[in-house]
Amino acid sequence: MDVTSRNNVVVTGRPDGPVVMLAHGFGCDQNLWRLVVPALADRFRVVLFDYVGSGSSDLSAWTPERYGSLDGYAQDVLDICQELDLTGVTFVGHSVSAMTGVLAAAREPDRFAKLVLLVPSPRYIDDGDYKGGFSAEDIDELLESLESNYLGWSAQMAPVIMGNADRPELGEELTNAFCRTDPDIARVFARATFLSDSRDDLPGVTVPTLVVECAEDVIAPRAVGAYVHAAIPGSSLVTLDATGHCPQLSAPEATAQVIADFAARA
Repeated sequence: MDVTSRNNVVVTGRPDGPVVMLAHGFGCDQNLWRLVVPALADRFRVVLFDYVGSGSSDLSAWTPERYGSLDGYAQDVLDICQELDLTGVTFVGHSVSAMTGVLAAAREPDRFAKLVLLVPSPRYIDDGDYKGGFSAEDIDELLESLESNYLGWSAQMAPVIMGNADRPELGEELTNAFCRTDPDIARVFARATFLSDSRDDLPGVTVPTLVVECAEDVIAPRAVGAYVHAAIPGSSLVTLDATGHCPQLSAPEATAQVIADFAARA
């Protein structure tokens, strides 16, 4: 199967426009970008995809060996870039995909013009002076709960991750996205996500980078955004007036605006 089918690649927007590639996070798929895409499509060539194991990707291409670390997801990104012959890409990575983009850009820097790291976290577990937001015990408990009852975990955790308790429909959407993911695949992706440590990769980023955080986010608190900004040479930091870990759903206009402004900047 070719890469475009394997990763359910969708290309929309201006055929001759600068390329913006949107990468989803854990338990999600490209559908979570749908409120952002219309605001980008009139100026950019927008590339959407599902990681293997997510959304409408080819599940038969998934293996725990490849997708047991973030390297496998970074390779998906590079495979798509190679298949579509993409260069000058502004890569927008949501959550764990922010670090996927960092890894991909390190491997093939000529493919990428800019990185937008949307609510990134290079490490979720606290480590000395570094505050990732979770203790090792927190993450062990999270993974144990996810592995023993994935659907129950999804129903409980998705609204917490989404935030915006006054807008329960957002939590329901994220719950549904999680529940569409095969539990066995989700368990492997969760370990790759929540046990990762990409801090040492940040100083090596060589392309212009925008770090986008939310004013309130239980998964990637502002201390993490500040850390990523400080660790990546020359990066910029924007704080959205938004709550939760999925601003592409909770604050799509503001999210699209910061992406477009950065992608269009000379």
